[in-house]
Amino acid sequence: MIMAAVVSGVYDDGATLDITLAAVVTMLVGVLAMFYTRNHKKEVKRKEGYIIVTFGWLVMSASGMLPYLFSGAIPNVTNAFFETMSGYTTTGASVVDDIEALPEGILLWRSLTHWIGGMGIIVLAIAILPLLGIGGMQLFAAEAPGPSGDKLHPRITDTAKRLWLIYFSYTVAETLLLKLAGMSFFDAVNHSLATLSTGGFSTKNASMAYWNDQPLIQYIVILFMFLAGSNFVLSYYAFKGKVQKVLMDEEFKFYSIFIFCFTIVASLVVYFQANVPMSDFHPMVFGEVESAFRHTLFQVVSVITTTGFVTADFTSWTPFLTIFFFGLFFLGGSAGSTAGGIKVMRHLLIIKNGLLEFKRTLHTNAIIPVRYNNKTVPENIVYNIIAFFVLYMLLFIIGSLVLGALGLDFESAVGGAASSLGNVGPALGTLNPLVNFNSLPALGKWWCGFLMLLGRLELFTVLILFSPYFWKRT
Repeated sequence: MIMAAVVSGVYDDGATLDITLAAVVTMLVGVLAMFYTRNHKKEVKRKEGYIIVTFGWLVMSASGMLPYLFSGAIPNVTNAFFETMSGYTTTGASVVDDIEALPEGILLWRSLTHWIGGMGIIVLAIAILPLLGIGGMQLFAAEAPGPSGDKLHPRITDTAKRLWLIYFSYTVAETLLLKLAGMSFFDAVNHSLATLSTGGFSTKNASMAYWNDQPLIQYIVILFMFLAGSNFVLSYYAFKGKVQKVLMDEEFKFYSIFIFCFTIVASLVVYFQANVPMSDFHPMVFGEVESAFRHTLFQVVSVITTTGFVTADFTSWTPFLTIFFFGLFFLGGSAGSTAGGIKVMRHLLIIKNGLLEFKRTLHTNAIIPVRYNNKTVPENIVYNIIAFFVLYMLLFIIGSLVLGALGLDFESAVGGAASSLGNVGPALGTLNPLVNFNSLPALGKWWCGFLMLLGRLELFTVLILFSPYFWKRT
């Protein structure tokens, strides 16, 4: 918040004192909380880890609203909470009608909520908690994105530091490349913060369509969306020179294949279907073929990685592509990335287990394990992933029903639920990529905020708090 206040002062946008006040209030509450709990037990068990993660995100969202409320940029508590939760969960759905009218300090704070939430507030805290004498392994287990807790280093603190170093380095690299490609420095910083976190908040009302006449900018964003949606552990291996380990990773291979195949299919439909409004792509710098390929590649990568940037309204292309992209809402990026969704690894293991059921049916006495990266996957992990998938789809159905009950039409209800739960951003119907979520009723915004939190913290972390036996003394 202080960083945002400094930027606000530099641009003299009128929000400097308001953002500074928000920072002071947040720090005062934090200091009082630390003083009040100074005699707490140092040990954090797994149960406390889940509580700290969930309530940590809620408290951060409550404090993150303050710059919006104090500055009057978003004067409504419901809208301010939605925007903050959407930021921290890297969903990117917005309720702001005129983004370009917001003060620069508020725009930066909005992007910073993405960047902080991207790698995880709690993972960041893991590098600090040992200074307080608290071990962080329980927190990492509860918050680390994806089903795999690959550790780069035996000490969890060093793991967090390495992840953040890669994350920060990518952000700086993208900022420099976007600036060189023709973006203003302020826009480059904001879009880098949003890209690496797979968030999707833009400083422009038209999102990335604002730069449709500058293909290089869009290709740079595509590259970094791809990197942000891949496992950050693989980036670490690549920097260490272990490129073979990256190329042999099953999830990375299928993640890349999915993007390639889906882009080819969508590009062909966009190019050959007569009812696709090619005017969306003007000016076509290198002709229709390149424009069709670039826009479909951009949208496929943006939706799969759950970034949510848009260069055109993909729901207006064809009914086939509307359903096509809706299906991609459920794919998600790689485990260990900042992307939301179900994740490619889970899909792979579910498909592998399903295919092996044919063999098990024929050979009832045979022990046929699921294998991933040439290693046997323990049964309990397979069961956990199947349970996650069933629970995810059940929550999607419940989420759609609630939005339908609040007055949304079918397309908007299922799109809004899938987008919120998968942390995607743009949805369908009245929540399509060219509009925002401001049309939702107040209760709908709180409900979508809850779905965002569920999706970002991988369902179980939050839902386990609602189970009676979690609160029983053991």
